[in-house]
Amino acid sequence: MKLSAAFRHACRTHRCGTGQVKVFGPRRSPTTRGEMSVCLPVRETHFTSGGGGGSGSSVQPLSLQKQKTLSAAHENATREIIQRSREELASVVKAHPAIKPTLAILQAGEDDSLLEMNKKMAGKVGLNVMQICLPRQCTEEEVLEEVLRLNEDPNVHGVFLCLPPSLLSRKIINIMKPEKDVDGVSDLNVGRLVSGALSEGLPSPVAGAVLELLARHDAPLAGKTAVLVGLEGPLKVVLQVLLQSDGMEVQTSLWSSDSLQKQIKRADVVVVMGTGSVELPPSWFKPGVTLINCGSALMPESPASEERRMDAESWAEIGSISAALRMQNVVRSSMRWVENQQYQPWTLRPLKLQPLSPVPSDIEISRAQTPKPIVQLAEEIGLLPEELEAYGRTKAKVRLSLLTRLQHQPNGKYVLVAGITPTPLGEGKSTVTIGLVQALSAHLKLNSFACLRQPSQGPTFGVKGGAAGGGYAQVIPMEEFNLHLTGDIHAITAANNLVAAAVDARILHEATQSDKALYNRLVPSVNGVRRFSPIQLGRLQRLGINKSDPSALTPEEVSSFVRLDLDPAKVTWQRVVDTNDRFLRKITVGQANTEKGHSRQTQFDIAVASEIMAILALTDGLADMKSRLGRMVVGSSRSGQPVTADDLGVTGALAVLMKDAIKPTLMQTLEGTPVFVHAGPFANIAHGNSSVLADQLALKLVGKEGYVVTEAGFGADIGMEKFFNIKCHASGLKPDVVVLVATIRALKMHGGGPSVTAGAPLPKEYIDENLQLVSEGCSNLKKQIEIARLFGVPVVVALNIFKTDTEAEIDLVCRIAEASGASAAVPCHHWARGGRGSVELAHAVKEAAAQESNFRFLYSLQTPIVEKIRTIARKVYGADDIELSPEAQAKIEYYNQQGFDTLPVCMAKTHLSLSHMPDKKGVPTGFILPIRDVRASIGAGFIYPLVGTMSTMPGLPTRPCFYDIDLDPNTEEITGLF
Repeated sequence: MKLSAAFRHACRTHRCGTGQVKVFGPRRSPTTRGEMSVCLPVRETHFTSGGGGGSGSSVQPLSLQKQKTLSAAHENATREIIQRSREELASVVKAHPAIKPTLAILQAGEDDSLLEMNKKMAGKVGLNVMQICLPRQCTEEEVLEEVLRLNEDPNVHGVFLCLPPSLLSRKIINIMKPEKDVDGVSDLNVGRLVSGALSEGLPSPVAGAVLELLARHDAPLAGKTAVLVGLEGPLKVVLQVLLQSDGMEVQTSLWSSDSLQKQIKRADVVVVMGTGSVELPPSWFKPGVTLINCGSALMPESPASEERRMDAESWAEIGSISAALRMQNVVRSSMRWVENQQYQPWTLRPLKLQPLSPVPSDIEISRAQTPKPIVQLAEEIGLLPEELEAYGRTKAKVRLSLLTRLQHQPNGKYVLVAGITPTPLGEGKSTVTIGLVQALSAHLKLNSFACLRQPSQGPTFGVKGGAAGGGYAQVIPMEEFNLHLTGDIHAITAANNLVAAAVDARILHEATQSDKALYNRLVPSVNGVRRFSPIQLGRLQRLGINKSDPSALTPEEVSSFVRLDLDPAKVTWQRVVDTNDRFLRKITVGQANTEKGHSRQTQFDIAVASEIMAILALTDGLADMKSRLGRMVVGSSRSGQPVTADDLGVTGALAVLMKDAIKPTLMQTLEGTPVFVHAGPFANIAHGNSSVLADQLALKLVGKEGYVVTEAGFGADIGMEKFFNIKCHASGLKPDVVVLVATIRALKMHGGGPSVTAGAPLPKEYIDENLQLVSEGCSNLKKQIEIARLFGVPVVVALNIFKTDTEAEIDLVCRIAEASGASAAVPCHHWARGGRGSVELAHAVKEAAAQESNFRFLYSLQTPIVEKIRTIARKVYGADDIELSPEAQAKIEYYNQQGFDTLPVCMAKTHLSLSHMPDKKGVPTGFILPIRDVRASIGAGFIYPLVGTMSTMPGLPTRPCFYDIDLDPNTEEITGLF
């Protein structure tokens, strides 16, 4: 007999979606877990042939022999379903060992025998059950709250609502996620079944039980008549559709219908849902009729004979079929969950771009394009809903759990965008990065991701303006990108300044209190109990004190514990603010009378210069970040020992402040392709790259054939060198291609052109054609290509075109670049044309990425600190040698003693020249690189030598960018952001 085989294969779940639901359950709390438990909402199917009966009815029961035959059939059906479910569950757990398929039961009232039967069934299948027990008189709001919570619980794979009819509303049913609706009663699941898309939803278990029973009936049903009596809602619709699909004529009837007897007399199959004792005389049924009861009205309450006892036992066996089908639905739901955890192919739909000429301002272009909802973009690139934390409509944080989910997914191609030595105006690395990914994804239909740094508000309101790219190659909305974004820099500022406050407070308290007073305050008695906090126990261990009882410490041990003995003159930790404020470059703190004369000189840095920002960019997860934060050195004791954030006891609080900042922010380009914006360490004293985590997440998302394009700060001598020697050491990632950005404007400067000043008109040399300046300036381009090839990575030169550039100048640069070892040199028009203007660059990058990369580090981490510095100075900058000041030499010896000599080196020097002299353009030679000091960012994990004078707090110019930035109070539109 053919009877919806696809339905029977896809599901076996029961659930009556009508008012005949019977529910039970203990009080609301506590929530119990682990105990195998399932609710059975109705007394299940009653199958008879040739007439049947129940309490208060005239239908005759089956013969004892037929009851035994049916009982065996029911047992076999249940056994087969259980076995099938167990096998499927085993395959799920094998594919995803961490999963524990779980059914959540939401009930109101007490358990009964039906619940017990389903608990046993869950145990046979091997499911976990979470039983949420609400009071019998709970409100709809309480139920909704629990359903919403279960919706978002990734450990729950099915939700079963065991609720009284008054609470089982369509609102509650439909608010449940369809993939967790194991009763198949939500509108979406019913709709999928009716439309034939059964594989996408979960079907009704009652319908599954009915089909299971009919499938085991001897007589073919095609062309026969079925009557559904008393069925309402989803169950009626589902059964009607399924029986009709098997060739049956299906009629429906109410119990009160005048034509009920006539319909039953004609029926070959009668399916009933009772609401009480119902009189069904035997004369109403024709011989050979199949009667299936989906309710309890025809169930004999107290069988008086052997035949009636068998009828009751048969009932229980049939009920077990539905219970088994419900368990199978939970298993199928968990199977789909596992499938969704696998890598999802992209379904990216780019946004159309219609460039205008002349090109409008950046903010006008950004505002003219309507970005996709960020949840839509996330779905298109294979992110799961639970991996996204939306911040409004156009940006969202992405959770790091993605790395665990896709840990076995091969990485895509890794592309670094660097540049030649820039002018103070910048040469467009961000626009090239964005134009390239727009070309790759929107035009070549290849998965690609841009990874950019979050801009500091200092330059945004100071000199540079916006940093979202420019023209038709930018991140949108550019206002959000350039301003607060998701608050990461604010979190870093708060964390950094908490450390600074802790430093000065500790110096004050140690100077004004005895050991005993300090100890009593650091380890107070709470409710008569004194105990060390976990971070204090860590300090004791570092001191070699293996005690956990505060009363057991000797006076000498107490003194060692409470005295950090920070030397105020040797505090290296500065406060930060994300504003260019030159008057904070040197300040005096502690001048209030309350600080009792404990003043000292210190300074503010710009927020992106904080070591915490560098840590954010290099960490690989929360545990690693917390460890790095704890290792940060804030100064030295009077005895010369380093004092760390762990010693201050502030590490846990820092991790709390940074727990959201560690998640990269997802945005999009003008053409709707994905962008990660994360971290923005100062490119002079830190490594100047976006985060390791953003790159790692993106490399998994793009897939094996995709591309991740990440950007390094300043020229290749700074950002690229640090990317290779610091970031790649931290991440373990190996780049496939370097895209080296150049402009004819910068090349003319290196060829001897006049100075370029931000905000001032360009001299005519930069506007008129001048092949000599270009040719001589290509010396810097050749050197930067040479630097990239030192690391064994193919180089593609991207010539960022300005409207003043001539064809002769463009051709000259491309010829020289390719003759100097570049795999290709390509003029790029992304600023004026968007991704279409960088298609040639995208092809060149694709070809270069197909080459074998022989990536290598410039030095071994075991190389002494001095030799690391000398290697970079000679091979990268072109210096003859280095010169260490006495202070620098002393610091290096100190770091060697502390065991920091195996850290990579992060050179802090000007970005305006290959040398330490900003006015020396082109390729300076014959110079000695002076190292005036050497400092350490132990938490970030690098040593940074200071080359010349390096300001970590920029100042505002005479006319800052904020003169042009404004807000329309009526439309709330921002103007003047670049």
